[in-house]
Amino acid sequence: MSNQAQNHEFQEWWNKQRGFLDKPDTTAFLTVEISNPTTSDPTVDKGHTRSARQLSWLWLLKFQQLATSLAWLTNGSVYLLRTANRRIATSRTDSPSDSSASSRRLYRIIKLFLLLVILLLCFELVAYFKGWHFSPPSMESAEAAVERAYAKWLEIRAGYLAPPLQSLTNVCIVLFLIQSVDRVVLMLGCFWIKFRKLRPVAAVEYDGSENVEDYPMVLVQIPMCNEREVYQQSISACCVQDWPKERMLIQVLDDSDELDAQLLIKAEVQKWQQRGVHILYRHRLIRTGYKAGNLKSAMNCDYVKDYEFVAIFDADFQPGPDFLKKTIPYFKGKDDLALVQTRWAFVNKDENLLTRLQNINLSFHFEVEQQVNGVFINFFGFNGTAGVWRIKALEECGGWLERTTVEDMDIAVRAHLCGWKFIYLNDVKCLCELPESYEAYKKQQHRWHSGPMQLFRLCFADTLRAKVSFGKKANLIFLFFLLRKLILPFYSFTLFCIILPLSMFLPEAELPAWVVCYIPGLMSILNILPAPRSFPFIVPYLLFENTMSVTKFNAMISGLFRLGSSYEWVVTKKLGRSSEADLVAFAEKESDPLVETTNLHRSSSESGLDALNKIETTKKSGKKKRNRLYRKELALALILLTASLRSLLSAQGIHFYFLLFQGISFLVVGLDLIGEQLIEGTYSSDPGKDLCSVLFFFGKGRWGSLKIIPEWWRSRRISAGHRFTAPLTASPPWRPFLVECRRKRLGMERDLDRGFDFVLLFLSRVSRSSDLIFLRLTGAHGVGQI
Repeated sequence: MSNQAQNHEFQEWWNKQRGFLDKPDTTAFLTVEISNPTTSDPTVDKGHTRSARQLSWLWLLKFQQLATSLAWLTNGSVYLLRTANRRIATSRTDSPSDSSASSRRLYRIIKLFLLLVILLLCFELVAYFKGWHFSPPSMESAEAAVERAYAKWLEIRAGYLAPPLQSLTNVCIVLFLIQSVDRVVLMLGCFWIKFRKLRPVAAVEYDGSENVEDYPMVLVQIPMCNEREVYQQSISACCVQDWPKERMLIQVLDDSDELDAQLLIKAEVQKWQQRGVHILYRHRLIRTGYKAGNLKSAMNCDYVKDYEFVAIFDADFQPGPDFLKKTIPYFKGKDDLALVQTRWAFVNKDENLLTRLQNINLSFHFEVEQQVNGVFINFFGFNGTAGVWRIKALEECGGWLERTTVEDMDIAVRAHLCGWKFIYLNDVKCLCELPESYEAYKKQQHRWHSGPMQLFRLCFADTLRAKVSFGKKANLIFLFFLLRKLILPFYSFTLFCIILPLSMFLPEAELPAWVVCYIPGLMSILNILPAPRSFPFIVPYLLFENTMSVTKFNAMISGLFRLGSSYEWVVTKKLGRSSEADLVAFAEKESDPLVETTNLHRSSSESGLDALNKIETTKKSGKKKRNRLYRKELALALILLTASLRSLLSAQGIHFYFLLFQGISFLVVGLDLIGEQLIEGTYSSDPGKDLCSVLFFFGKGRWGSLKIIPEWWRSRRISAGHRFTAPLTASPPWRPFLVECRRKRLGMERDLDRGFDFVLLFLSRVSRSSDLIFLRLTGAHGVGQI
């Protein structure tokens, strides 16, 4: 009670002080006060005096804020150290895709470079404590052997090592400036488009009053491979397109090599067939050519000749019901138009730091690069999905080829060389999912940066012989391929991971501060403009882009010189995220019978699907997911941190801070502390035997991820580092969902019925300090006790 009284007294005092300060001066007469000059002015402290109790409360509040900040920093540091220690002790190094010859060769080079800089740092430390940094010795004045060795080292580095390093530095700076100018020009083009409101115009508009024959025949293709987490939402989104059924055919092109995945996808197709949708299931017996081979096989069907356009969606893409009505009209009256590409929108862009940084990159790609190239030169790289092709254009340019891992860019380049034009629609968005783990993102980036170099080597001669203008040839070779696909990863890795740390040990080769800090910072600001909500992440974005340069450089070299890893295709892992709008739609139970989500197990016409879904529930978890260590990133982290110590000896402020934070960034990535965090464990697929506690995270009004702690962990202390991450529509045993959760602070209730066997029930308490709701994962026939 005494504490409450003190709080009340303090609040009353503060209200009086605030009222005194804010009170307007309404005095209508003049007051003159005469005082002794030797005495202090009594008005100076008027309204600002504090009692001892008030001052003690003020300092107590400040101390509490300081203690909270220190506790947060301490807990974060301890958690980081414990996680790093556990990761080093239990994690495997690198992913299988990094075990190629080129990757091992690059790692050996980086390791030798690390040994070199450590040796040089030891040498420089001896020189620093001897005072040789301030008065360098010469060969004539040197007495001790170490002093003579250091004097000889000074001569060697000044006469033989620094000049070639300075030349390489100047070349990279020129390339860096050229690439920066390209970015500025793209941004100016984007500003011009916004200012002039330039956008493609459709010749017609489908409002539903047309005859069925007025709608062109459209083929919809959904290629997929072992993507059990997302097959339902992509198939459902395509089946509910607002397009006449008799004028549309959907091909589900399943390349899965897992039998249970094939059965589940086939059952989903049968479900929509029974609802009257024209949909076919195709599975190849000879699975060659990856996605290109899958699409090529589908286009060889006899019935394809009856269709005029083909829309392509990857398995994790969810087009809106009006997608075809927003894209097909642009082909009307434009016989030379081959492609209409739409923008990607991400359902999980706020899931973690990795997805936020990816969103910055892809927002710039779509908002600036694709839009500017589409408006001014009618050419850009096809993104492989969320686009509509004219089938005649595909056939004329040779169809899908299996020669590279970027079949989308391949066919776009060949169509461009044949004279076809492209249109990009920035205001038509297609929902999809970003990779949430660094392992999946790294594999994706390796394929995206090795494939263009394969393609450049294969189509260079065709580009020179093509019957297009010289300007289009120059744009394709110098801008599209060389500048944005080859030069960018080359100078980024060489300048910031090789030259910068070397220049600390070879100070005669200077790297200006504006190259290290100011120009990269300006370019980061330009890159982040299309995603203004991401401005708080501008520094992590700059550091992470430099960190990813090692992966992109390795991929570029692999593709350019036809190394083995360049032809490796790894399907990007999806987790089946659903957007908040999707969840609301499920809760509202839309009245349209075609879109209505019915219980799959209770449908009489689909009684056989119960057994198929049990396959998914009883699938063995043979492969345990765990975070990995990445050797190249860890070695580069040690190199940069070592160079930062050397720059500290030379009192190079900007270089020191950049090397320090860049080294920490490499260390975080090398320990796989960015993105999805997993712990090693086992679980039972039987919900009656293995009940799990579930933490459902609400992040600023957005649906987040399920944090699942298995039974064997429940008896232990649960902390932030011990959460098993699983998606909202994840693989078994988390295949819900009837979700009944209640958020007390907002009074929010949402019910979702996906027709599966697991139920999430609200558990009892809501944490006041964070937006965590504790749920209970139970079986369908009862609630387990925890």
